[in-house]
Amino acid sequence: MKLIVMFQTILAVIFAFFVGGVFILLHHSSPMQVYKALYDYGLGSWFSLSNTLNASFPLILTGLSASVAFMCGVVNLGQHGQFLWGALVCALCGVYLKLPGWLGVTFLALLGGLAGSAWAGLAAFFKKRYRMDEFISTLMLNFLAEYSTLYLATYPFLDPKAYVPSTKLIRREYFMTSVLDVSLAFFVALFMVLLCWFFIWKTWRGYESRMMGYNKLFATVGGCDVEVNTTLILLISGFLSGLAGALIILGGTQHRFMKGIGANFGWDGVMIAIMANNQIFQTLFYALFMGFLKNGAVGMEFETSVPSEFVLFLQAVIVLTLVGTRSGLVNLADWLKTKKELRKLVR
Repeated sequence: MKLIVMFQTILAVIFAFFVGGVFILLHHSSPMQVYKALYDYGLGSWFSLSNTLNASFPLILTGLSASVAFMCGVVNLGQHGQFLWGALVCALCGVYLKLPGWLGVTFLALLGGLAGSAWAGLAAFFKKRYRMDEFISTLMLNFLAEYSTLYLATYPFLDPKAYVPSTKLIRREYFMTSVLDVSLAFFVALFMVLLCWFFIWKTWRGYESRMMGYNKLFATVGGCDVEVNTTLILLISGFLSGLAGALIILGGTQHRFMKGIGANFGWDGVMIAIMANNQIFQTLFYALFMGFLKNGAVGMEFETSVPSEFVLFLQAVIVLTLVGTRSGLVNLADWLKTKKELRKLVR
């Protein structure tokens, strides 16, 4: 099965770059030159690689948020809103709280994660109290988070010296340091990958949640508390997205909440989870790959006439190829395995 997944990934990437090459030729550009620029600015030097890793940590966390939820049968589409609240709470507390540097960074990161968890907790409350589907509630809460956080950054907590709606800079002692030009936020994201894997595969609550993802009725009949597990997974998922927002403030380059800071991190996380088939370590791989594309696209546009939005086209083709071939390859593997077993029985 692992070989099938690896083959499927390689096939999807090759096919996407082949189709992309055709469109580059139609654009009267050289595919080799475009892809070389993409590689050079994404992985070609330590400077490029470190920038790719720094661009990947929010994708890792929002991808984890979606993967953990989907794996456990919980449809959390609220990564964007949870990310924004985590970023805003961290930015505001980073301005007004006075704590020692290392303690302040840790506290602010946790506070941002808890803010995202609290926002996801609203969907958990609606589901428990009013039986509202979390698919709808988490999705709709994104719009409420978008406008409410923007209002707070534009009016009550606006930095009058800023050129765009934004809060003041957090205290300098809260700026996350880097190791060999790689932000500590990236290593925090890696730690969360291991922590999520341990929870899902090594704890009884994680086992119950996984069973709930396979079949909720089976999990209920088997004695699992589906309602409690659903709430827990929503809170964990929200924490991961909120933590991503907090780390953007602490370990990014802006160190303040500003209009547009959420970018597409939340929606990219959902796409990464789909590409990874909700698997923890595959989520890490695809998040790094997406970070490479996003970081390399800037240099690609600078070196060639192909716009950076071209990588969105590549991403779309990769997703469609992965999703389109996933069931086909699995069915083919099952058919070959069944045929092999039948041959053994005949003999």
